[in-house]
Amino acid sequence: MTSVHSIVVLFSLLLSMTTTAHAAELNHAREYARCMGLAPSDPNDAFEMATAWKGLGGGNAAEHCAAVALLYAGQTEYAARRLEVLGETIVAEPEFKGQILAQAGQAWLLSGDPARAEAALTEAIKLLRGRPQVMVDRAQARAAMGDYKGAAEDLTNAISADPKMADAYMFRASAYRYLDELGKAKADIDAALLLEPDNPAALLERGILFRLDGKDAAAREDWLRVLELDPDSEAGRMARANIEKMDVKVK
Repeated sequence: MTSVHSIVVLFSLLLSMTTTAHAAELNHAREYARCMGLAPSDPNDAFEMATAWKGLGGGNAAEHCAAVALLYAGQTEYAARRLEVLGETIVAEPEFKGQILAQAGQAWLLSGDPARAEAALTEAIKLLRGRPQVMVDRAQARAAMGDYKGAAEDLTNAISADPKMADAYMFRASAYRYLDELGKAKADIDAALLLEPDNPAALLERGILFRLDGKDAAAREDWLRVLELDPDSEAGRMARANIEKMDVKVK
């Protein structure tokens, strides 16, 4: 996902250039760093701080912190809307706008609106010139809409740009499975696990492929490994459900 840290650095640089000539005024670069540092641990306080700071001239930086605080607070739809508007209206370099729109796309994904996510991420890809991670994010949005062919195309482009992205291979394996191209899916999941042998999501996917191939013992082994690595994650919950489903059929 697009790094919050990278946007923090860009905003901080811009703010420092505008505040050094006004040392007696509120130091907006320092306020931004404080606000963004508070957002992960105490998003409610960060949101209140951003709102008050915006009234004192915090501008786009305060708005970004408010949106990120909403995201950490689980208010994903409100965060997505604010990030989207900020990304569309801010006067900044394409790199900067693109990163904010990429964050908006991620927030739309988290809020369960893949269509809005796909639209925001498409604009981000144009501005960021096809950055691999953003293409992976758009692939997830497309897959959520059932566009597995489009997802596979995005993931192929991401892998071409960065052949060491384990998640891209894993997501493409899943897309190929839905497209009933199981040979390609198996090759991709092997590539993902070669890069990250203990990736729970990749192990979950390989287990599914084993199960489809009638290799129940191998599937169970992979799913049990997922439960060892990360039992409380979505991959862990799915692995547990798959084991239970397989055991019911055995009985």
